Amino acid sequence: MFLDKIIHIALHNRLAILIAAVLIMVVGIFTAKTMDVDVFPDLNAPTVVVMTEAKGMAAEEVERLVTFPIETSVNGATGVRRVRSSSTTGFSVVWVEFDWGTDIYRARQTVSEKLSTITGSLPATAGQPTIGPQSSILGELMFVALTADTTSLRDLRTIADWTIRPRLLATGGVAQVAVLGGEVKEYQILLSPERMRHYGVSLSDVMDAVDGMNQNTSGGVLYEYANEYIIRGMAATGDIREMAKAVVRPSGAMPLTLGDIAEVKIGDKTPKTGVASLRGKPCVMITVTKQPETSTLALTEKIDEALEDMSATLPADVKMTTDVYRQERFINSAIDNVKKSLYEGGFFVIIVLFLFLMNVRTTVISLVTIPLSLVVTILTLHAMGLTINTMSLGGMAIAIGSLVDDAIVDVENVFKRLRERRRLPEGERPDVRSVVFEASREVRMPIFNSTLIIIVSFVPLFFLSGMEGRLLVPLGIAFITSLCASTVVALTLTPVLCSYLLAGGGRQGETKEPFVSRYLGRHYSKALSAALSHKRGILGAAAAVVLVTIVLFLSLGRSFLPPFNEGSFTINVSTLPGVSLDESDRIGQRVEKLLLTIPEIKTVGRKTGRAELDEHALGVNVSEIEAPFVLGERSKDEVLDDVRHKLQEVPGIMVEVGAPITHRIDAMLSGTRANIAIKLFGDDLQTMYSLANKTRDAIKDIEGIADLNVEQQVERPQLQIRPRREMMARYGMTMPEFKNAVSVLLDGVEVSDVYEGNRAFPLTLKMDTALRMTAEDMRDIAIDANGKKVPLGMVADIISASGPNTISRENVSRKIVISANVSGRDLIGVVEDIQKTVSSEIHLPEGYHIEYGGQFESERAASRILLIASAISILIIFLLLYGQFRDATQSAVILLNLPLALIGGVVAVWMSGGVISIPAVIGFISLFGIATRNGMLLVARYNDLRAQGLNTVESVMRGSADRLNPILMTAMTSALALVPLALGADLPGNEIQSPMARVILGGLVSSTLLNAFIIPIMYIITKKEK
Repeated sequence: MFLDKIIHIALHNRLAILIAAVLIMVVGIFTAKTMDVDVFPDLNAPTVVVMTEAKGMAAEEVERLVTFPIETSVNGATGVRRVRSSSTTGFSVVWVEFDWGTDIYRARQTVSEKLSTITGSLPATAGQPTIGPQSSILGELMFVALTADTTSLRDLRTIADWTIRPRLLATGGVAQVAVLGGEVKEYQILLSPERMRHYGVSLSDVMDAVDGMNQNTSGGVLYEYANEYIIRGMAATGDIREMAKAVVRPSGAMPLTLGDIAEVKIGDKTPKTGVASLRGKPCVMITVTKQPETSTLALTEKIDEALEDMSATLPADVKMTTDVYRQERFINSAIDNVKKSLYEGGFFVIIVLFLFLMNVRTTVISLVTIPLSLVVTILTLHAMGLTINTMSLGGMAIAIGSLVDDAIVDVENVFKRLRERRRLPEGERPDVRSVVFEASREVRMPIFNSTLIIIVSFVPLFFLSGMEGRLLVPLGIAFITSLCASTVVALTLTPVLCSYLLAGGGRQGETKEPFVSRYLGRHYSKALSAALSHKRGILGAAAAVVLVTIVLFLSLGRSFLPPFNEGSFTINVSTLPGVSLDESDRIGQRVEKLLLTIPEIKTVGRKTGRAELDEHALGVNVSEIEAPFVLGERSKDEVLDDVRHKLQEVPGIMVEVGAPITHRIDAMLSGTRANIAIKLFGDDLQTMYSLANKTRDAIKDIEGIADLNVEQQVERPQLQIRPRREMMARYGMTMPEFKNAVSVLLDGVEVSDVYEGNRAFPLTLKMDTALRMTAEDMRDIAIDANGKKVPLGMVADIISASGPNTISRENVSRKIVISANVSGRDLIGVVEDIQKTVSSEIHLPEGYHIEYGGQFESERAASRILLIASAISILIIFLLLYGQFRDATQSAVILLNLPLALIGGVVAVWMSGGVISIPAVIGFISLFGIATRNGMLLVARYNDLRAQGLNTVESVMRGSADRLNPILMTAMTSALALVPLALGADLPGNEIQSPMARVILGGLVSSTLLNAFIIPIMYIITKKEK
């Protein structure tokens, strides 16, 4: 047989096998040191972000004139699965989401081509649609906060924009650097309407004078004295006194200059779109985002070096702080915890092996499998282009106990046969290599088939699609690869090492079994003998326990992923739209001070509003606060409850508390940064908002709901300037003149740029803001009307009104979202209660409908796929068993391990909170394969003994005793290796592996204990012999 040939070739090429093993170790260790390390695999849904600045437009104008044309152009493109958008004052963001697996560069090209068809149809006042940089969903690498004692906020912002940002963008792997806060420097021409009236200067005169006033011009080329001279008209200047001397209109001997009718100065750009603070004090906040497939740790190191280099050139009082948020902290903590679980699991394996074998050499031979298998796994991950992350390391950590199983079975059998050889007279002892070959040959099929069965049990993992597939498939790859490697090692290197290290005569007493084996064997034989005398009672009790377990299983809660402990809270604080940025900033400072009173929170950083061309389009009424914490005596949940309790002290705010990565995963799945998104679709914003509030009131008392909020798509105050056309006609004013006057005098217009070296600052023409502080002031503003000056109030009505602050859309329909997080209860239970309540209490008008989004959608999809795939994998396991034993009854007896394993797994879930997540489901699936191994070893041995002439009972008694050691060793190594992961559920990095480990650990305990009695009883019953 093929497997026999492998063992034979290995034993006859021992040196080559050893050299190959050493080479693999060396190459693997080198590869491991150079591989990228990240927190999770690439979870990005292929998404292209289109951002368009539309200065001065109201939200409904942005929706109608900018967002809708962009949505229409990209809808229906190949591979597009969802189009979301947000239209807010002066800004449009459209998220174009493609099918999973779409090449992101092809997706960006598709969107770019579609946008080229509508560029000319957008309003002149709107900017060009800009495709956002390709970044990762987990891409926010760090926040850099700039603070200073004496340097002004304007200078801080200039340093951030023109010194730090370009340097960071030049670092390979950085996708975007967004700057928020401080004061943006601007050169301003502030017109005085009184002086313009005094000198009889019209707005068109000023516009003609300042148009391109600060741009150099070309005079061509001059050839003289055999030289070529480039002629340059040097009109550009950075001196505001020179700018003020620009002539507006000739007026006799003394021309009228810009300085006569306006103040030219350096000021702060208005209106501001956002502010930032650190520990309650104003700062400039820089957000660094990385590109996909970039090593977070390596890029963080590069950025730290760049920041350190720049700090030497900055003013002495300027400080750069990166402790508000560093993704590197979570990665290091998570990877260290998983590595620790690996080491501790390995230590448990060593203890178990030594206790059972009481032989250093056999223990070493078995342990060699672990590093070799892990190294092969790392090489495989590298070859597949995957990174080392918590998922791949978790797969190895879960497999570590199983890695030695094949080697244990082989070594234990070889050791037993060599012990028997030593009992023979000197002259009758066969050759060591032939003994090793025969001993390895005896167990080759159980080893090979058990590995196949475990692989088949993990196959359902590879049917998962979407985010859950991207998250969990690397874990499956790591587990299966390491298991396959361990099987190859057990068939090649293990026999070779046995032939070298176990060939000697050994010490006196090595012919005896170790004390632990003898002790357990003696007591087990007595217990099994008693069990065989009470077969019906034991089977009845086992069946009753299985039934109770099934009832308990059906009562457990369900969720998608367990909560992550990222070491930081991301807190969204929002007030009513229409609140000024200053007021929002004041509220944000109060929230920061409250957070700093919590002992575990040492620092906080806040971003209020948005940066320019930032896809996180927050209104000025929304603040995002990052609050890293260090746990002490209290648990994370207790600190979280304290945060929510403290923030209740601030009136008029809505709060959502999440975590940096969890927040972004939620946003990717549902478009909302919360666990549950109830999306209400319709046409009329007022009706939608009213229905959304009714929905919120209906579900607010459901147990487990936290941070329940309605998206604030409400009316915000507006001042509408409506032209009185009959008065405009009387004064001879055209509509373009009217629009130009409103735009320039009230908002301002960029007329040129001012360069300071390579730094460009806008030169803006507008009216002095002090003259338009109130609506009455605006009515008195003098505007041009056919050569005359008339108050704005004469030709227009200024009306106080209201309009939407933000309009959200999904798949070309308006939507409003009721969002909620879950606390103290399972996610699916809360969602089911919400759906029941909404369907019974909320009656929607025609044309309105509700959809639900969030993690539970992924949980349901994953559960369906896993259920179908698991049924198929169990059928395949049965066929593999049948292929080995050629007996359907025996194959069915071995499959009795599945319900036996279910008992311990369900109890483990119930004891650890009673919620089954997708990782726990995968734990059950993989458990079935691991637990089947024990039954295979027993039945195979029973059959061998019956073939030698023993009756059924004798075969069962002796076969059970023979296989007790390898069964207990494999079960205990697999189980105890999982203990660190199972106990470290709250540690960063262990959150997903821990539910799997608990299920497998519990299932192994129950299946091993019950398997030792149920399988022998069922074997005897099925053979109809006494």
